[in-house]
Amino acid sequence: MVRMCLRGNGLVCRLAGSLWAPECPAPPHRLCWRRLCSLARLCSHFDPLGLSSTAPKRTAATSSAGPSSGQQTLLHTPVMVKEVLESLDLQPGQVVVDMTFGAGGHTKAILRAVHDVTVVALDRDPLAYRLAQQLAEEHPGRVYPLLGRFSELSSLLTGLGFGPGSVSAALVDAGCSSMQMDSAQRGFALSKDGPLDMRMDGERFPRMPSAADVLNALDQQALASLLRAYGEERHAGKIASAIAQARHIYPIQRTQQLASIVAGAMPPCALYARRDRLQRPSHVATKTFQALRVFVNDELNELHAALQAAQLHLRPSGGRLCVLTFHSLEDRLVKRFLRGEDLAAPPRMSSRQRARRALRARQEEEQDEDEDEEEDDEDGGVGSAGWVSLRRKVLTPSREELEENPRGRSAKLRAAIRR
Repeated sequence: MVRMCLRGNGLVCRLAGSLWAPECPAPPHRLCWRRLCSLARLCSHFDPLGLSSTAPKRTAATSSAGPSSGQQTLLHTPVMVKEVLESLDLQPGQVVVDMTFGAGGHTKAILRAVHDVTVVALDRDPLAYRLAQQLAEEHPGRVYPLLGRFSELSSLLTGLGFGPGSVSAALVDAGCSSMQMDSAQRGFALSKDGPLDMRMDGERFPRMPSAADVLNALDQQALASLLRAYGEERHAGKIASAIAQARHIYPIQRTQQLASIVAGAMPPCALYARRDRLQRPSHVATKTFQALRVFVNDELNELHAALQAAQLHLRPSGGRLCVLTFHSLEDRLVKRFLRGEDLAAPPRMSSRQRARRALRARQEEEQDEDEDEEEDDEDGGVGSAGWVSLRRKVLTPSREELEENPRGRSAKLRAAIRR
């Protein structure tokens, strides 16, 4: 298990790792689940396994996209398609792995742009897998849909006959998809009221803890550490305290219930202070939702597994890797991996970065600066892992694309070639 050395995540990494469940063919990180269950037994008012009468009832509707899912899929807009195609530089007859199929935007663009290319479409979401199966029927012999996590990719590729060094290019689109965000029943979006689920695997593993399970089982100190580590939330202590108080009255089960609790924990001046990268008002619970989603789905360890799988299966001396990330934790991990750094070691910081971090620590009110802007975005050089970056600077969406697709405002694209 990779222990991600992120700021303030000591306790969470000891608790977290991967949320293992008996049915999961996922990484054997069982310690987290045992500790979560131990913590749950201390909270007599809540049962993370859904056995008590007060536990939130999870049905098949939780993981479905609802009756309008087809329409939402059609409205899905992939991010930085032109830049992705240029970075992949695919040729006819090559094999490319789309590790996050989602609604299929990037895969469809690849099929249109390159004749006779073969796409292996992976996704852990059963809904996305069904969409990939439909696309495979439209393009016989060109699309191979796979249902699974990044950590399962190597065995799945081997089962299809794609061994080490047999793939020409790989695309990783980290984070959650628009389909998941647009479905209230999935529990990812704080703007839509729904059950606090956030499991990207849907109902594949019913005993896997949901976001509601985590909120109602972890103690206050663990919650604060989780919010600092995976959400980079400066008010983590206040929010964790408010959550602990609220769940003593009634278990936290709904998205807008959690959003209201977080808003109530903030001072009035902080409610309207946060802005996104387009300078639009951002809800104060955004980072809390991000932290829960990353923790529940073990996203950082899964992303690292995706990078390792790409390194194994991409052909040497020319295999191309493109990674789209949407927040600083993901981007920082990818950058360090491509540089060949030890991910178990603390990240390197320049004196300028240390000075900025000290300055922010003294500020009383949050200015919501992106960690991305504090770090050096240059990719130049070759790490010991054997990657050559395609560009010296990380790519971000153009102004024109952001006007059409504001959801891509935080996207960053890094691309590299195997040596």
